Amino acid sequence: MSDIKYIKLPLDDAAARDLRAGDVVRLSGKILIARDAAHKRIAETITRGEKLPFSIDNQVIYYAGPAPTPKGAVIGAIGPTTSGRMDPYTPLLLENGLRAMIGKGKRSPEVLAAIKEHNAVYFGATGGTAVLLADAVKNAEDVAYADLGPEAVRLLTVEEMPLTVIADCHGGNIYESGPAEARKIMGSI
Repeated sequence: MSDIKYIKLPLDDAAARDLRAGDVVRLSGKILIARDAAHKRIAETITRGEKLPFSIDNQVIYYAGPAPTPKGAVIGAIGPTTSGRMDPYTPLLLENGLRAMIGKGKRSPEVLAAIKEHNAVYFGATGGTAVLLADAVKNAEDVAYADLGPEAVRLLTVEEMPLTVIADCHGGNIYESGPAEARKIMGSI
């Protein structure tokens, strides 16, 4: 197991280049959350040449829609959404400055190529740990598209959010290297 990398946002070029698929990280700073409907609206806004109501430059977007916030909590349980649902929009967002994404599951070849081309990172959050992930959120504020309800864009302040690098800007992809490593280990038993 690799050492844990503690990352303070924003994530710059050097920090992105330093990350490799399989790295375990603890992310701290401000991140956006947005899901399918918000991504569609973001992409439409960019395509029309209009200014977004928030910046995605060097930003991290967490693919999540929080559960209702319990009394006294900052946010409700906030588990990752399947990332592939954002794949139609991701290359455009990366081209326009997005630095990293957090979600779960495999990405399309087009997204993996765009991650490499734009020196970006895809982090994985473990599904089924929504309550643990919510504990990393220290502040949450509405940013845009409130009419989308739980799919609205929000800005979270996170502290040591537990993540793993799934795909890096060097072409590393744990969905490829992980099974290959397991087959190698199983072959030696």
